[in-house]
Amino acid sequence: MEIGAITSGLWSHGLIYVVPFLFVLTIIVFFHELGHFMIGRMCGIKALTFSVGFGPELIGFTDRQGTRWKLAAIPLGGYVKFLGDENAASVPDQDAVDRMSEAERRQAFPSASVARRAATVAAGPIANFILAIVIFAGVVFANGRVVGDPVVSGVEPNSPAAAAGFQPGDRVISADGEAIDYFSDLQRHVAAVGPNPIAFQVERDGRPVELTVTPRMETREDEFGNSFTMPIVGLRAENVNGSFRVENLGPVESLQYGVSQTWFVAAQTVGFIGEVVTGRQSADQIGGPIRIAQVSSQVSTIGIAALLNLAALLSISIGILNLLPIPMLDGGHLLFYAFEAVRGRPLSERVQEFGFKIGLALVTMLMIFAFWNDISGQV
Repeated sequence: MEIGAITSGLWSHGLIYVVPFLFVLTIIVFFHELGHFMIGRMCGIKALTFSVGFGPELIGFTDRQGTRWKLAAIPLGGYVKFLGDENAASVPDQDAVDRMSEAERRQAFPSASVARRAATVAAGPIANFILAIVIFAGVVFANGRVVGDPVVSGVEPNSPAAAAGFQPGDRVISADGEAIDYFSDLQRHVAAVGPNPIAFQVERDGRPVELTVTPRMETREDEFGNSFTMPIVGLRAENVNGSFRVENLGPVESLQYGVSQTWFVAAQTVGFIGEVVTGRQSADQIGGPIRIAQVSSQVSTIGIAALLNLAALLSISIGILNLLPIPMLDGGHLLFYAFEAVRGRPLSERVQEFGFKIGLALVTMLMIFAFWNDISGQV
C-alpha cells in the first residue's frame, strides 16, 4: 500500500513538471520547424521529414507531397529534413545530390539558390518571433492589461531613488528623454538600462524636477523561490484612487503591443548575452530543460495566460539562440551562405565539415553547461 502511494505520488509529481514543459516546448518547436517547412516548400524544396522530437517515431503520417510528419520519442527539439540533407542539422549530402535525377536535383536543398536556402533557414527563428507576437497580442486582447499611473507612492529607504531625491507623490514624466505613460514603462526602462545612470524628469507640486538615478543590481526571489538579478531604483506604486486599472485593447492595439513586447524581450535577451560574454553578468542564470520544466510547472499554477506568456518568452530566446553564428545552428548556416554569396561559390566541403564539428562542440558544451546550472540549482 505504501509503495503504491509513493509510486502514485512520484507519477503525479512528475506530471506536474512534464505536462506544462511538453506543452510549452512542443508549441515552440512546432512553429520553428513550421517556418522552415513552409518557406522551403514555397521555394520549391522538398521536405522528407517533419519531426517534433528526436529518436524513434511514436506516431506519424505521410502527406501527399511525400513528407513524413512524426512525433518522436525524445521531445527535446525537432527538425525538418529536406531532400539532399545528410542529417537533421541540414548538413548537405553532395554525393547523394550528384546521384539524383535532374527532377530530384531541382527539389534538393543543396541545389537551391543561396537566397532560397537563406530564406528557408531564416524562416525558423522568424517564426519564433511571429509566434511570440501572436501570443502576446492574443493574451492582452483576451484579458486586457493592467496599467498604473507613473506616480510614486513610496520610496524605499537607502535606495538609489532615495539618494537621488525622489519623494512620494512625484509623477514621472520621462526617463532619458523617453515619455513615461504608465508605471510599467518606468519598470521596463530601468530593466533595459541596467546599472547605468537614468535622467528622470518628474512633476512635483506642479513643477518640473530633474533627478538622476543609478540603479543598483540586486538578487531577489520571486514567489516560487527562484532567484534572479535585476536593476533596482527603489520606487513603489500603489493602487490609489484607481491609479491601477485594466485597459482593454482592440485588435490593432493588441498587435502593436505584441510587437513592442517581443522587441523589448529580444533586446533584453541580446543585451544579457552580450553582458555574459563580456563578464558583466553571471552565466549561472542560463538554464536548460530541467529549469524550463520547473518554471513551466510553477507558471502553470497561475493560469494558461501565464503559461502562454512563458512560451512567448522562450520562443524569443530560441529564435535568438538559433541566429547565433555557430555552425549547426541556423545562424551558422546563414554565415556560410553569406560567404557563398560574397565568393560566388560555396565554401569547400572540408571547411564546412570542420565548421560543423566546431559548432557541434560549442553546442554540446552549452548544453552541458545549462544542465550543470540546472542540477547545481537543485542542490
